[in-house]
Amino acid sequence: MPNSLTIHQLIERLNSGEVTSLQATQACLDRIESVDSELNAFISFDTADALSKAEAADQARADGEKGLLLGVPVAIKDVIAVKGHSLNCASKILGDFVSPYDATVIRKLREAGAVVFGRVNMDEFAMGSSTENSCHGPSRNPWDTEYIPGGSSGGSAVAVVADECAASLGSDTGGSIRQPASLCGCVGLKPTYGRVSRYGLVAFASSLDQIGPFTKDVRDAATMLQVIAGSDERDSTSVPELVPDYSASLTGGVKGLRIGLPKEYQIDGLDPEVKDAVNLAVESLAEQGAEIKEISLPHTEYAIATYYIIATAEASANLARFEGVRYGARMGGTNPEEMNRKTRGAGFGEEVKRRIILGTYVLSSGYYDAYYLRAQKVRTLIRQDFMKAFEEVDLIASPTTPTPAFKIGEKVADPLQMYLSDIYTISCNLAGLCGISVPCGFSDNGLPIGLQLLGKPFGEPELLSAAHAYEQSTDWHTRRPKLD
Repeated sequence: MPNSLTIHQLIERLNSGEVTSLQATQACLDRIESVDSELNAFISFDTADALSKAEAADQARADGEKGLLLGVPVAIKDVIAVKGHSLNCASKILGDFVSPYDATVIRKLREAGAVVFGRVNMDEFAMGSSTENSCHGPSRNPWDTEYIPGGSSGGSAVAVVADECAASLGSDTGGSIRQPASLCGCVGLKPTYGRVSRYGLVAFASSLDQIGPFTKDVRDAATMLQVIAGSDERDSTSVPELVPDYSASLTGGVKGLRIGLPKEYQIDGLDPEVKDAVNLAVESLAEQGAEIKEISLPHTEYAIATYYIIATAEASANLARFEGVRYGARMGGTNPEEMNRKTRGAGFGEEVKRRIILGTYVLSSGYYDAYYLRAQKVRTLIRQDFMKAFEEVDLIASPTTPTPAFKIGEKVADPLQMYLSDIYTISCNLAGLCGISVPCGFSDNGLPIGLQLLGKPFGEPELLSAAHAYEQSTDWHTRRPKLD
C-alpha cells in the first residue's frame, strides 16, 4: 500500500506513474479510518481538502513540475499554524480557533509540493512527555495501546509508525521529537536551534523550541530537513547559515568519526534492556570504523533542574497572551479580572497550570536571581561542556530515553518521574545542538528502543551520515506494528 512507503519510495513510484498522489493520500485517509479510533493520533483532518491538494499535485507532476515532496502526504502537530486549519494546541483555551496564516515551515512544505493534511495530537501546549496532557485524550503507542507513545509530539510519531502519513512535523523543546520517535520506533530529528524558522510555531519556551520531522528512515529525515531548513526574516532567532545538501551527506559513513560516550549518562535509572541495545548499536558503529571514546559532561546532573526553571519561566510569559479577550474560548465574568481568572482556570489543563505557576514563581521579585538567573548561568556551563567535548569528538551517542515506553497513567501522579523521562534529551536543547533518534532494538515485551546521536551546532550532515550508516546495518527501522 502506498501509505506504508517511505518518502523516497513513494517519490519513485509517483515519478514512474505507478502510484498517484491521490491514491497515496486516499490510502492514508483509509488507514486513519481503519486504525485511529484505537490510536488517537489525529485530532482532525479534512478529507475533501486533502484529496483536492493531492489532485493538484498530480496535475503539477503531469505539467512537468518538480518538487522534493511533490504529492507526499505530511501530517502536522497541532502547535504549528496552517492557514484555514484549526490551531488549538490540544487545549480547551483556544477552542475552535482557526489559523489565519501559514507557518514558514508549512509554506516551504507547500512550495516543495507536499500534501499538508491533518492535525495530530500532542501534550497541551507541548508540555509533557507522554501525550496524556491533551484535551482530546491520550494518543496510544501503536506497538501496544496500553502504553504511552511519548510526548509532547506523540501523535506525530504514532501517525508515521502506523502508516497514517508519509512523514510528520513536530516540535522539540526538551526532547519532544526524539523521545516519542524512540518510544514508537521511527526517526526523529531535532535540528540546531536557528536552523529551522519558528515563525508560526505557538511558543512554549522560545529559547528552546525547534521544529523538526518524524520519518520512516534517515534518508527521509534528510529530505524533510532540506525542505524546511533556512533563515527567515520573520524569525529573529533564525540563523543565516547556508543550507547544505543533506541527502548528499548520507554517503559519508562513519569511518574515522570520533563518537563520544558521556560517563555521566550511565545513571541508576537506565533500563538494562535499553543499555544493552544502545551498547550493541555503538559496537556496530565501531565495527564500521568509528572511534569510540569516553567523554565527560560534568554539569549533566543540573540539566533537569535548569531546564524546568528556564522552560517554565518562558512558558509563563508566552502563555500570558491567552486571556479570553482576543481569541479562543472565553468564560463569563462580572469584570475583566474575573473573566480572565475563570477563562484560564477552565481553559488550561493541570500540567500547564503547574508550569505557569512554577515559571511565575521563578521570575517573581526576590526569586529571579536565586533561580532564573542562576539557571541561565548553569545553561552556559552545560553548553560549554558540549563545546569542550566536541573538541575531542565529532558526535555523542547515548540512549534517547532511560526506559522503553511506560503504561498510560503510570506516571501521571508523579510529575518528577515524568520529567526524568527526558534526562538524555534536555541538554541538547539547552545547548542549542542538533540531535536524532533512530531505532536500535526492542524490549522483551516488544516496545521500541532508540539510539540518540548528538552533533555540534549546524552539524546535521555528520549527524545524518552516522545515523544513516547505523540504520543501514540493521533492519530495526523497517519493522512495523500489526494493527489490522
